[in-house]
Amino acid sequence: MKTCLGIEFGSTRIKAVTINGQFAPVSSGDYTWKSDYLDGVWTYDLAEVWAGLKEALKTVEDRGGIAAAGVSAMMHGYLAFDENWELLTPFRTWQNTITGQAAEELTALFGFNIPQRWSIAHLYQAVLNGEEHLPRIAHITTLAGYVHHALTGENVLGVGDASGMFPIDSETLDYDAAMLAKFDALGVLPKPLKEYLPAVLPAGAAAGTLSEAGAALLDGLLPPGIPFAPPEGDAGTGMTATNAVAARTGNVSAGTSIFSMVVLEKPLAKVYPEIDLVTTPTGKPVAMVHCNNCTNDSNAWFGILRETAELFGASPDTGTLFTKLYQKSLEGEADCGGVLTYNYLTGEGVTHLDEGRPLVLRRPDSRFTLANFLRSQLYATMATLKIGMDILAREDVRIDRLMGHGGLFKTPVVGQRYLAAACRAPVTCMETAGEGGPYGMALLAAFLLHGAGTLEDFLEREVFAGAKAVTVEPDREDAAGFASYLEAYQKGLAVEREAVREV
Repeated sequence: MKTCLGIEFGSTRIKAVTINGQFAPVSSGDYTWKSDYLDGVWTYDLAEVWAGLKEALKTVEDRGGIAAAGVSAMMHGYLAFDENWELLTPFRTWQNTITGQAAEELTALFGFNIPQRWSIAHLYQAVLNGEEHLPRIAHITTLAGYVHHALTGENVLGVGDASGMFPIDSETLDYDAAMLAKFDALGVLPKPLKEYLPAVLPAGAAAGTLSEAGAALLDGLLPPGIPFAPPEGDAGTGMTATNAVAARTGNVSAGTSIFSMVVLEKPLAKVYPEIDLVTTPTGKPVAMVHCNNCTNDSNAWFGILRETAELFGASPDTGTLFTKLYQKSLEGEADCGGVLTYNYLTGEGVTHLDEGRPLVLRRPDSRFTLANFLRSQLYATMATLKIGMDILAREDVRIDRLMGHGGLFKTPVVGQRYLAAACRAPVTCMETAGEGGPYGMALLAAFLLHGAGTLEDFLEREVFAGAKAVTVEPDREDAAGFASYLEAYQKGLAVEREAVREV
């Protein structure tokens, strides 16, 4: 049986998923990893990239029958290499908020929002800092681009992932030429910027094959010669996995981070620092609301509750623990009884914080019950996202359907219900909602073999035509409760800012 393989380097797991000719997942493997905070920088050890990928691939079935493959990973960040592809400085991930000056100056220069986590912001901040590795840079890429190059020898990126490095022109499907010229006019690099960046490819383009050297890196777990799709970012694979690549469609990916992607019909009226402008895997413009913090803090609290249960002799497995706690939250009051949670382990661009301090905040008269506490934890995962989504609503951005995927939606209905209340829009989850990025990357690998038509038609007519899905409409009481929660949440951000300053 011929299958397609999707690989993803997520923030907490390295995952590999294969799909069959009917586009259904047939096998998967994963490896747990985490970022480290070293010398003021969030980073991952690139040696673990290969150890983790091999571990994930070991449980994938029928590896010799893979017809096409692709690599996806966390977008943005900074991976700088010399001419021999030797890493010059530790990987700086999307979690970092250390490029404020560069992001502000480039946004003004381009008239286009450049968030702190974008690769160009990291590069320019390194210039402003006068970092010693700069004269040796030959290549800058993303995590997906690095892995793809190591496996195939091709220094390319899918257009969606590239759009998190530098702004993309959706007409030419390449880096924006006018903005490249503005950057080059600064005279801060010895060569034109484009010479440091990967070549850009749309979905469906051939992006090389697994080389003998790449197969050796994987200890022979995959045979040489497998065609590879263009490497993509987790935003693009999330859009693909949820059939949200056409205009007026949107999706919310919710795991360690949370972000929404809404495919635009027309440009936004002005530049918003809270809104990224990226692209679909075929280059269509997308408004992205990206929040660094989602489930990490609630996961930590759920771990404390697991320890409490173990004191009394109970040993719930992870799936049961999360399901029970998520369902218990439904018993909470619609506004969480005055209990507020700030899940900021790191800074947040939407609320203009360069650092975070997790907080639970309540008044003396708040109703501090387990159900209200748990509901507040889950509201907090999407509260900052809602602040950004409100900007799009004021811009009259239309969304015909909003799809949910990622770990927050693995427990049926609960995450959907709260997101529907927050966004006051129906939220749909498909059976593959928990698969997310690696499933989307496998679909992009399948599209590589498809050979004709558009990605939009391929997904709509062939992949998802008969997909099973559950749609949750916004509940009026929930929506009113979330609005009340968010009003208090925004006022309480003053406490969060003071905590960052003083603690």
